[in-house]
Amino acid sequence: MAISSIFNDVIGPVMRGPSSSHSAAACRIGLLLHDLMHGEIDSIVIDYDPNGSLVTTHESQGTDMGLYGGLLGWPPDDSRMVDYKKHIKEAGIQIKVNYLDYGAKHPNNYRITISNASITQTMSAISTGGGMMEIQEIDGSKVSISGDYHELLIYGNELQLIENLLPEIEAIQINLNKSFIWISNTKEYSTEVLDMISSIPGVNKICYLRPVLPVLSSKNLNVPFSTCKEMLELGTNEGLEIWELALRYECARGDITEGEVLQQMGRILHIMETGIEAGLAGTYYEDRILPVQSIGFKDKMEGKELLDSGMLNTMVLYTTAMMEVKSSMGVFVAAPTAGSCGTLPGSILGAAKELNSSHEEVIRALLAAGIIGVFIAEHSTFAAEVAGCQAETGAGGSMAAAGLVTIMGGNLNQAVAASSLALQNSLGIICDPVGNRVEAPCLGKNVMATSNALSCANMALANYDHLIPFDEVVQSMKEVGDMMAHELTCTGLGGLAATPTGQAILAKLNEKAKYC
Repeated sequence: MAISSIFNDVIGPVMRGPSSSHSAAACRIGLLLHDLMHGEIDSIVIDYDPNGSLVTTHESQGTDMGLYGGLLGWPPDDSRMVDYKKHIKEAGIQIKVNYLDYGAKHPNNYRITISNASITQTMSAISTGGGMMEIQEIDGSKVSISGDYHELLIYGNELQLIENLLPEIEAIQINLNKSFIWISNTKEYSTEVLDMISSIPGVNKICYLRPVLPVLSSKNLNVPFSTCKEMLELGTNEGLEIWELALRYECARGDITEGEVLQQMGRILHIMETGIEAGLAGTYYEDRILPVQSIGFKDKMEGKELLDSGMLNTMVLYTTAMMEVKSSMGVFVAAPTAGSCGTLPGSILGAAKELNSSHEEVIRALLAAGIIGVFIAEHSTFAAEVAGCQAETGAGGSMAAAGLVTIMGGNLNQAVAASSLALQNSLGIICDPVGNRVEAPCLGKNVMATSNALSCANMALANYDHLIPFDEVVQSMKEVGDMMAHELTCTGLGGLAATPTGQAILAKLNEKAKYC
């Protein structure tokens, strides 16, 4: 797996759909399948293991939408995603889904056979949380493709001979597998190079898999730190604040300039701002559980009919608006996931509104949040299917806490302390989406994470002792996730999803879906 990046793993992808680990990750898998087949697809067979999460959620949480949209060549935020069923039918792609116990080792495992009139190819992949995924096998050969390189697969007879005849290519790696030669590169392959390789005697075909992540990996990738402890040591030694450390990390991770990092975060901020505005204007989508509630909250808040909680009410309002945009198939940023997409923008932009913070101050707060998320992505998970909602809203609240300290002018140690406190308070939160829709109790958990972030930021600014180092809290979160029952990790089989009312809502949604 690739080294974690703020924009790849933590604050992103920009997407539509109910779930990043289902919708966005599936879309990225579909895009790679699209390239594997040169866009010429007649049929696809997908096997899901009942011991995982996808049997009960692939329809309702957007896996079908994302995967089939990717097969059609669409990015995760494409406006056509809403009508994916119509478009996949018009494309004439035949789809078969099997539920088979094949011993999948990951809860989000895809075993896929894809065909056209000329060829049939196979792929195994996993979704690892927050829109990230890994292709683990293609045509019986082991690979590890995360979408951060230009990947070239060369098929043919006598692969060893073909490898010896390859032109000089600046490559990260060249692997000789049983089915193909696999080359990873940081640069795009030109038409001339591809034609040259195709003309080598014995080459039957080549497949060019283009990157699906915004930040590519470099050949000699060397990040300045990989743990929070190392970051603290570097920051202390060089007198750097957390946002400056985040900037340095992402520059090194992507081999990009500070200006490019700041520009990309500016684009992310604009999407968040636009999303909240859209939410506050009112949203609509037929296949949702909760009605629009942010407008009513705003009216009550402005009418002084709510309990006075300072800036928290604005943060709750923005959190709700962002979640409603997600539920209406609008464009949003998974930060770090779709299920937790309200917490970070709701917290940071709500606080910025009340504090009259500058654009630059908000960017710095988002960078601070991003680097905290990197440690969670690198050493634990954002996948609720693996570790429950502590990995989603728990992580989002922890990230937001660091951002709030930063926007208030707090120091590096205070930002990390706030993150530690917030994540400590979130251990053990289960994932139990009612009706297999990522709305309830997800909205409430986002609001809870926002409240937690604000409280922990204030505690840290007042120099409360967080006691347990952040790295140890992250490790503990992973261990707690490993102890969670399958039914409590985004399967829709436990918690509120399993209540009589939860089951009745699911039945009603399923009945309605028959006529859509």
